[in-house]
Amino acid sequence: MIRIVFTILAGVLLGGVVHLVSVLALPSIASQDAYSRLTLMTKLNEVTQLPLADPGNSPMPLMDPAFAVAICRYDLSTGPIKLTVPVSQAYTSVSFYTRKELAYYAINDRSAGKKVIELDLMTEAQHSDLPEDEDITSADRLIIDSPTTTGLILLKALAPEPGLMPQAQASLAAAKCRVQTEPTAAKQDTPSPPAPAPAPPPARKR
Repeated sequence: MIRIVFTILAGVLLGGVVHLVSVLALPSIASQDAYSRLTLMTKLNEVTQLPLADPGNSPMPLMDPAFAVAICRYDLSTGPIKLTVPVSQAYTSVSFYTRKELAYYAINDRSAGKKVIELDLMTEAQHSDLPEDEDITSADRLIIDSPTTTGLILLKALAPEPGLMPQAQASLAAAKCRVQTEPTAAKQDTPSPPAPAPAPPPARKR
């Protein structure tokens, strides 16, 4: 009897371990994750609006019909991203995800405190290459470090009433997500060579 009980407990424990491992490994082995699905309908390093939530055909799970939604599928291998999102009349939020759908940063119009959410997205290596003496404060320039080179930026604008949905969509249509073309300055300026010493005055003839 005791042997049967131990066998049942071992089977339950083994089943629980297998289930837990399967759940944890599923995002890594799934071939149709959010990034893969959105690749077919979005452009790289550009803001693309998604269709409004439809129970029969939704590009993303758990989409709220009260929100206009847009996606920027980014790749930082060619340089940092400059993101600008005009704030809508009701509420606007921006969320950042890695290639494996891990959320690592979020900001909304309340925390930004401005009419436009503006920030620079870059890798840690690109951030470290910025000039140390760059006279920029956090209030003037918000810099976000992405833990991965590729990922997704989710833009959402609330339409509290159905008649306000066009205004929410218009605010996302004006959003920009572009690679910065300006070359990154060197971390330290190369000192200029010293000026040549002036030539001595000609000797006077006696």
